[in-house]
Amino acid sequence: MKLEGEAKLVRIFIGESDRWQGKPLYEAIVLEAKRQGLAGATVFKGVTGFGAHSRIHSAKILQLSEDLPMMIEIVDAEEKVRAFLPALEAMVGEGLVTMERVEVIRYRHR
Repeated sequence: MKLEGEAKLVRIFIGESDRWQGKPLYEAIVLEAKRQGLAGATVFKGVTGFGAHSRIHSAKILQLSEDLPMMIEIVDAEEKVRAFLPALEAMVGEGLVTMERVEVIRYRHR
C-alpha cells in the first residue's frame, strides 16, 4: 500500500475507562479501523486532561488515574475515513472526534 499526498487525520478523544461491547473503547476503535482496512491507527495515553465535564483526570490523582485521557489517531484517504465515521458515531457515546486535512509525505510498507 502506498499513501501520499492529501489525506484526512481523525483524532478521537475518549477516557481510558470508556467501553464498547465489553472491551475498552480505544481497543474496539482500533480493531474496527483494521477491519475496515484503514491504513493504521495509534492510541496515545495522556497523563492529564479534562473534557466536557471539566473534571481533571491525572496520573497524579490516585482515584481518577483509572480514567486517563486517551487519543486515537487515524490517517487515510478521505473516502476511507469518511466511510469509517458512522462506526465512530455508533461507538463514541461521550468524547470528541475531530478531522483535519493532512499531507502524507511518506507511508509505505513492504
